Amino acid sequence: MLGPRKDKIFVGFIAVVCLVLWFIPTGFPEQEDGYVRSRAKVLAVDDSNVHQWGVVKTGVQGISLEIADGPFAGQQVETTNPLIGKLELDKVFQAGDRALVVIKGEHGQIAAANLIDHYRIDIEAVLVLLFMAVLFWYARWTGVKAILSFVFTILALWKVMWPLFLNGWDPIVIALVVVCAIVGCVIFLVAGLSRKGLAAFLGTLSGAVAVCILAVVFGTLFKVHGAVVPYAETLLHVGFSYIDLTKVFFAGIFLASSGAMMDVAVDIAVAVAELVDKKPDISRKEAIKSGMNVGRAVVGTMTTTLLLAYSGSFTALMMVFMAQGTPVINILNLTYIAAEILHTIVGSFGVVLVAPFTAVLSGWLLVKPSR
Repeated sequence: MLGPRKDKIFVGFIAVVCLVLWFIPTGFPEQEDGYVRSRAKVLAVDDSNVHQWGVVKTGVQGISLEIADGPFAGQQVETTNPLIGKLELDKVFQAGDRALVVIKGEHGQIAAANLIDHYRIDIEAVLVLLFMAVLFWYARWTGVKAILSFVFTILALWKVMWPLFLNGWDPIVIALVVVCAIVGCVIFLVAGLSRKGLAAFLGTLSGAVAVCILAVVFGTLFKVHGAVVPYAETLLHVGFSYIDLTKVFFAGIFLASSGAMMDVAVDIAVAVAELVDKKPDISRKEAIKSGMNVGRAVVGTMTTTLLLAYSGSFTALMMVFMAQGTPVINILNLTYIAAEILHTIVGSFGVVLVAPFTAVLSGWLLVKPSR
């Protein structure tokens, strides 16, 4: 196990890696279009050209804005907000709302302004800071490491995985490598560079590989394609037709379940390590058996956890089917539902498999060979 000084050195190393990742370009630079993005306050709204159809609205809102920051701060401008009757895409403004606006300027004056959406950055920042404060208050130094691993995970996805996907690299291979890096960062930060951490790391990777294989095999048998992922088809129409969306979907399955597998692996590895510490003369067989017992208890709840986590994405769809009286056999054969079943069951499969993998690895790594 790392001592306090070496533990801080490792934390510093991960922090440096995060800093390096932050400055690495994605290869898809932000648009340099000459437009200015600013926060604005909605002064007045004209709904005379808006039509209500049940719960949806169509037409055009007339919006009066006052720019709140940037080079055009204090200036007022009139713009429009088209409504197409789709609740998930439309944004409806009222007087007093704050909005993100893209401004085209000429000679210091606003030539045109386009409403993007409600301005939420500051509220999002408050939520993130509140989460970090509560985590630090409860977990102290471990909370700092958890926040660092959280940042590393975001940067690994943003700066490595997604850009490589867009560049045509194999999504399954890249996702496995990224999962390996994320799992290693999280586990070794929390559990330390120890045999306990190594057991949890190898156990999680074993489960991830198993999920990857199952996703490919059963995804092929299910005849599920990657277009079931929201906005996936859009990529094909904006110049990325070479991307294998089906592999992206498969990669998403074991990426999504890796967190739950990591939880199970760490729980088992920590339990076995504590047992070996309290009972140094324990045999490998007994340690593995104890790890299996802990795994059974953890797996019993984690499989349901995954089901509940995934169920939120298709709750509304299932309500529609229920309201229309759609037969269950029809529902189970729909591509989207089959994809969710594949996602949930294969992910849960990984959680189940990671338990015995980690129990065996913990027994072999934490107990001396003579026992």
